[in-house]
Amino acid sequence: MAILKPFSAFRPVPHLVSRVAALPYDVMDRQEAKEMVKNNPYSFLHVDKAEIDLEDSVHPYDEQVYQEAKKNLDQMIEQGVYKQDNTASLYLYRLTMNGRSQVGIVGCVPIDAYLNNEIKKHELTRADKEQDRIRHVDICNAHTGPIFLTYSHQVSIDKIVAKHIYEQNPIYDFISEDEVRHEVWHISCQEEIQKIQKEFLKVPVLYIADGHHRAASAVQVGLTRREKKLDYTGKEEFNFFLGVLFPHNQLKILDYNRVVKDLNGLTEEGFLSAIQSSFTLQPWECEEPYQPQTPHTFGMYLGKQWYVLKTREELINDCDPVDQLDVSILQKYLLHPILGIQDPRTDERIDFIGGVRGLKEIERRVKQDMKVGFSLYPTTIEELMEIADADQIMPPKSTWFEPKLRSGIFLHLLEEE
Repeated sequence: MAILKPFSAFRPVPHLVSRVAALPYDVMDRQEAKEMVKNNPYSFLHVDKAEIDLEDSVHPYDEQVYQEAKKNLDQMIEQGVYKQDNTASLYLYRLTMNGRSQVGIVGCVPIDAYLNNEIKKHELTRADKEQDRIRHVDICNAHTGPIFLTYSHQVSIDKIVAKHIYEQNPIYDFISEDEVRHEVWHISCQEEIQKIQKEFLKVPVLYIADGHHRAASAVQVGLTRREKKLDYTGKEEFNFFLGVLFPHNQLKILDYNRVVKDLNGLTEEGFLSAIQSSFTLQPWECEEPYQPQTPHTFGMYLGKQWYVLKTREELINDCDPVDQLDVSILQKYLLHPILGIQDPRTDERIDFIGGVRGLKEIERRVKQDMKVGFSLYPTTIEELMEIADADQIMPPKSTWFEPKLRSGIFLHLLEEE
């Protein structure tokens, strides 16, 4: 069962929310973030990526960065950029992009559900990135970016959500710089909250769609604070972390494409010959880039030419949910054996391009600093859930969710200070 806890959120005052709300800290680099916050002292990137306010020589994991984040957050609260709701509440958060909407319920979920595998994962985390967010959460004393969670959709929950949206006006309604519309509704009625909580008790498990490092760090901070507070009751706020829960049938995963710096010592002719042991190969005659329309089919951009690659049938393992992923097939039969990419997490010869950037970005990168690029068919949300249910791990960079949740709209403080 899924336990959903209301909380008294710190939220931006309405006339500033569009300036406060920011993309997640990990989808841009330092210089991109600096550009984003120009002439905007309210951007939440001053908290979530506080190195932008320090000299470039300061490492992003330096202690100064976390203290700067804490200082900036405290100032935003003291200056009235944020106000705290008086009652424990739930919230609805609707994002609309290119005419498609998804509505999530914002609340807190127990760290014990994560520890007991009632919140399922599909990715490994890196120790350095996890430690970074541990320090950030602990020093800021707050969950500043919600974890993107999903669940098998329930008609009963859909009806409650739809009714509230129909009957109530949003407390926020703004369009971000990437043309995504963000709307938020406040649910403070205890009877309505209890109805939602009751329905979630029928949901067997939740899944992390995006935010594995933030979830892991929130759990670790909670466990550390339990050790320090031996008389903890389990009701303290540090026993819960901030999430937005979306029904799975409203989510969209985009392709997550690859570009590689070189051909691992092969000529173009030798490379094209080598890949034909695992894939059929045809030049793509159209002017537009090739976007795969079915699983196990890939686009490849090499030497100003797009090709269509189709996986040979005998290589597709329908018995293993991880092996049959297109990201797994490409890695197992091409990137590793032919291009020498053993570990895509750490190999500096490979880079990844989220589908929101378009296939022209593959062409641009190959012309600029790469040698070959690959377009992939997107992983499905059902594949993600199947792999998580099997307690298996997806290959790195398997999913790119759009639209992205904004950070800074909801803050969950761990303890009164």
